[in-house]
Amino acid sequence: MKNVRYVIFVYGLILTFILSACGAPPTPVVIVVTATSLPPTETQVADPIPTLVPVALSGPQSGTKMKWIDGSTLIYVPPSEFIMGNGGFDATVHNVSLDGFWIYQTKVTNRMFAQCVAVGACSAPVEELGGPVYSNPEYANHPVVGVTWDQSQAYCAWSQGQLPTEAQWEKAARGTDGNAYPWGNDKPACDLLNLGYCSGRTSEVDVFSDGVSPYGLYDMAGNIFEWVNDWYGEAYYNTAPTANPAGPESGKYRSIRGSSFETDFDQVESAIRHFGAQVYHSRDLGFRCAVPQPKTFAPYCQLASYIPTGVIVSNGCELPVTQVAGQYCAAGSSFVTVDLPANAIYEVSKDLKCEEAVVDGQRILTCRGPLAIEATNEITVCNPTCSNSPDITGAVPTCDPGYTLDPTSGACNYSPIIGQVGVAGCPVGYVLADRGGQQSCVVGTDANGQCPGGLYFDNLAGMCVPPSGLVQAPYGVDNPSLASQSYSGCAAGFAYSDTFQCCQAVNGGTYPGCSPGSTFNADLGACSPGEIRLAGPGCVTLDVTTLQCSQPKDTCAPITNETRCIKNPFCRWNESAGACNIR
Repeated sequence: MKNVRYVIFVYGLILTFILSACGAPPTPVVIVVTATSLPPTETQVADPIPTLVPVALSGPQSGTKMKWIDGSTLIYVPPSEFIMGNGGFDATVHNVSLDGFWIYQTKVTNRMFAQCVAVGACSAPVEELGGPVYSNPEYANHPVVGVTWDQSQAYCAWSQGQLPTEAQWEKAARGTDGNAYPWGNDKPACDLLNLGYCSGRTSEVDVFSDGVSPYGLYDMAGNIFEWVNDWYGEAYYNTAPTANPAGPESGKYRSIRGSSFETDFDQVESAIRHFGAQVYHSRDLGFRCAVPQPKTFAPYCQLASYIPTGVIVSNGCELPVTQVAGQYCAAGSSFVTVDLPANAIYEVSKDLKCEEAVVDGQRILTCRGPLAIEATNEITVCNPTCSNSPDITGAVPTCDPGYTLDPTSGACNYSPIIGQVGVAGCPVGYVLADRGGQQSCVVGTDANGQCPGGLYFDNLAGMCVPPSGLVQAPYGVDNPSLASQSYSGCAAGFAYSDTFQCCQAVNGGTYPGCSPGSTFNADLGACSPGEIRLAGPGCVTLDVTTLQCSQPKDTCAPITNETRCIKNPFCRWNESAGACNIR
């Protein structure tokens, strides 16, 4: 029967072709096909869909770094016990157990705080007499000062965190072994921190690398004091819980920790406690934030490009070779000598009195420092043959994985890729992940070996993951549906874009700028690393420290005016006593 149907079908087709060839109008042919049962065959089984194997994570380790949503760097402090207190009248020595938490590596800078002000989540700080000028770009990497406790807490809430508790702050500062200072138990010195009028003003937040805490935090002593979350209670340590103490439930004053550029050398221990009214603000008081449980936030739609750390940016001429040759005391005064190249020009800090001489063919600059104190000041030495603008040949801006460089604006635009592995493997900045036989491209580290914002590099997984453990969040991978389900949203001042799968700035919002320690290079349109400090084309800046060679004579006590006191380089204004003291 099957063969008969086939013959009829073939003759029908032949007849149709013949009629068409004769020029007759085409006759529609309706072919009815009746389904018939086929003889039984071997069952066809489809290939099974591979099952994604859960990603095994080691989790963040002690000191793990993570770029955060405001351009800061978070440091992970793991859960453990530590020794808190130093036996002071309000700081009984006791053991405290803390859960793991993340905390800012540096104090919040003027540049970082300006972002929060721009989106309307923060109010501008008070311009303090004697403090860094908040609106001056030269002080962008200096810590923000002139902020109250409420202003500080508002900023931390905007960046999805909070002010650290006293216990969190002290553990991050001194580690678990009961060290007196962040760097250990050696006495404070001007090369470890900014205190005791070593410089007489605030410094950039990442300058003192030799004085970092056991977890790698900068300025946990010196530069400026820091607000913390707790109410201050003089006897609180005697009744505080041993696990995760958060301070008294109420109080009159808020706790303040750390020390500042005005602090005396014997007041620097990490366990020393201070306090102030919640509305108090000062030229040497700022803050840093803690983020106990970072959420998985969507990436920004735009970021600043940057020059990778270690890239040498030529200035179109040879930098002068100069060095501090020696330090000594004579007749009660402190002197420092600097070797200068033959044709170099130089500029010295106003606190140094310098004279030049040539000894055995070598130019030598001899400078006398402030009397009766150890102080660090700057001398800038320049090659006068350099051009007026730096030559940036060879310096190529780059972007984080998941972003592409816009050559017109110099900005990095979020551009997620298809996660499938190509013929050439994964793009630069991505790594290959194998999950139960299914291979895909996931985000890896950038040119500086760091993960994009909100992710840390997990050693066991071998890729960048959010600290929440939500590894399926498609950071850098084009998957709109999964992205909208995975991310926890955006910071205030930004709105999530389903189209672009990222956080767009709205209502005057600004995207994070350069991270602490880097500066914006207008010629490059990118952030430049700050390892080599240049005061201009062909210039290098030396930090020179003069010693304390004599006991001070108190010429400051008769001064009763704060402004006159501050202008005197040998005096400091004691805010609480309302008096002018010798430095």
